Amino acid sequence: MSEHAELSKIRNIGITAHIDAGKTTTTERILYYTGMSHRIGEVHEGNTTTDYMAQERERGITITSAAVTCEWEGNRINIIDTPGHIDFNIEVNRSLRVLDGAIFVIEGVAGVQPQSETNWRLADRYNVPRIIFINKLDRTGADFWHAFGTLKEKLDIVALPLQLPIGAEENFIGVVDLIEMRAIVWEGGELGAKFHYEDIPDDLKEKAAEARQELLDTALAVDEAAMEEYFEKGDVSKETLKRCIKKGTISGEFRPVLCGTAFKNKGVQPLLDAVIDYLPAPDEVEGIRIAPPEDEEVDESFLPIVPVDPEGKFAGLAFKIISDKYGTLTFVRVYRGQLSTGDTVLNTTKGIKERVGRMFQMHADKRQEVKTVYAGDIAAFVGLKDTGTGDTLADPSDPVVLERMQFPVPVIDISVEPKTKEAVEKMTLALQKLTAEDPSLQLRTDQETGQTILSGMGELHLDIIVDRLRREYGVEANIGAPQVAYRETITKPHIETYTHKKQSGGSGQFAEVKIKFEPSEKKDEIIFENSVVGGAVPKEYIPAVEKGIRNQATTGVLAGFETVDFKFTLLDGKYHDVDSSALAFEIAAKACFREGMKQAGPVILEPIMDVEITTPNDHVGDVVGDLNRRRGIIQNQETAGSTVLIRAQVPLKEMFGYISHLRSATKGRASFTMQFHHYEPVPRNVAEEIMAERRA
Repeated sequence: MSEHAELSKIRNIGITAHIDAGKTTTTERILYYTGMSHRIGEVHEGNTTTDYMAQERERGITITSAAVTCEWEGNRINIIDTPGHIDFNIEVNRSLRVLDGAIFVIEGVAGVQPQSETNWRLADRYNVPRIIFINKLDRTGADFWHAFGTLKEKLDIVALPLQLPIGAEENFIGVVDLIEMRAIVWEGGELGAKFHYEDIPDDLKEKAAEARQELLDTALAVDEAAMEEYFEKGDVSKETLKRCIKKGTISGEFRPVLCGTAFKNKGVQPLLDAVIDYLPAPDEVEGIRIAPPEDEEVDESFLPIVPVDPEGKFAGLAFKIISDKYGTLTFVRVYRGQLSTGDTVLNTTKGIKERVGRMFQMHADKRQEVKTVYAGDIAAFVGLKDTGTGDTLADPSDPVVLERMQFPVPVIDISVEPKTKEAVEKMTLALQKLTAEDPSLQLRTDQETGQTILSGMGELHLDIIVDRLRREYGVEANIGAPQVAYRETITKPHIETYTHKKQSGGSGQFAEVKIKFEPSEKKDEIIFENSVVGGAVPKEYIPAVEKGIRNQATTGVLAGFETVDFKFTLLDGKYHDVDSSALAFEIAAKACFREGMKQAGPVILEPIMDVEITTPNDHVGDVVGDLNRRRGIIQNQETAGSTVLIRAQVPLKEMFGYISHLRSATKGRASFTMQFHHYEPVPRNVAEEIMAERRA
């Protein structure tokens, strides 16, 4: 088999969805039917292949994205099973970045849920072709057409059914295949491995004919030759129709929809066929863009693209890092060329050389060694010392830098202190490893208290990290109560001049700076501009001014929180031939910040969360009243059967411990999901409370 032919038989796909929609269960079935596992693991029994961490098995959720490789009909499928919980959204983000296609699992009762929407937008950002699998059609209350309706309503897409369900809830037995116009019916007992074809049931014939016509009208519109074939013959061949569906899937003109119930082993084999038929091989998508130069504003559409090319010089993107008992594993998606064990590559992001020790194809936490990897492959490298998530590895003779990843802002802090003095070094090392694995986790030292502060995406996220500290690294730690990650910013421009003079025998210190501080439109950025003319501040001291302000911005003037979203311009200054130095200008800049920011209308910002609550009808009043008390703003309410979906925006500060309150208020019948939406200024009375707490 030539390398190019091999490339056409590779599929790099992700399985993604809202929490509890059935991603891991679907992955387990795929592994069983492709012969990679000899039994089917179940989430509720804690013995699945991809949920291999102890915390995943205990909690029945996916935390880290696991990579598995399997074979289907002579094709190799690399699958990444991603988490559904918003606290682990980083895992979905980095997985979608390196995949060529995705299966979106949608729950058959609820339809599109909040995390499905978030993940869908991420897939839009990276332009990932996707197919949709409406799952759990055996559940009480499952309704294919309701779930299908939410695709258009919430994702605003052209959804195109390739199958219709036969039966519903406990009577769901199979699907109508609209490509072949026949029924696929699964037989019981054999774990769904056995099914047979039969004629479409009479009660579905009319609906199937309508759906088939819609399929033809939508799919053939992407291909002129197919349209001509249809007008000539009144129909098209199966091959032509599949070609059109693949073309529309890759371009995003429409999104194919399949259905089934993974838990009851129905619908998985046709889903695998659809992965091969409609999702692209690595060389059927455009590849990855080259990263823009650091700190430069460029139109991304003008950046060159690195296509997947087996013949080119090696280039790959490191998208995930795991530290385990064997050392550090760096997951790399290869875009160009090939690489063998023992080769040296250049980490072009950091400008350092790395030698590749060994390489593995991963099967969750098991591994198979490979000697060479090729364009299109996903593999785990051992022996890379300084490569982090999002770094590019490339042939030193063609040092390309591939498009970087964007990571979410942590919104919640805890303090971490080891219980014994001896464990300090051990804890520091463990936390460094954990933050290297997970870029949505941040580590810093509080300047005032000297405490180690860990910032993450939510209470569950930090809970898991603390649990891993104890189990994997043997560090018992005292944990401070979760704190909101507040920020500070300014609301009006102000110009401040500050002179730093120190004369105490010997050489003195002198520096004067005149700086304009103003709010910035750009979020999550601090912008510096140098407007000094005529050498009033020598060039060599300008970086010191910038460094001083950026360092001081980590401690705001109101309550000591990090200051964000502002611009500072160095307008003028003075220096002394003998007494001026970089240190003097840095000190002057810091003091100028402390004085100037007080006059620029400083405010405290708090994270506002998007909250979605599913509650029975009879508890809506209690839930809404409680949200209002928590400073929440109700966005909308939707009724689905006997349940109501309430969407609101609520400050994170008011949401700590919410789950236990919600359960007691609704007798355990309501559930909620929450994700970060934006930062906004806190009301004056809350700001005063926060400042009083910080002073205490």
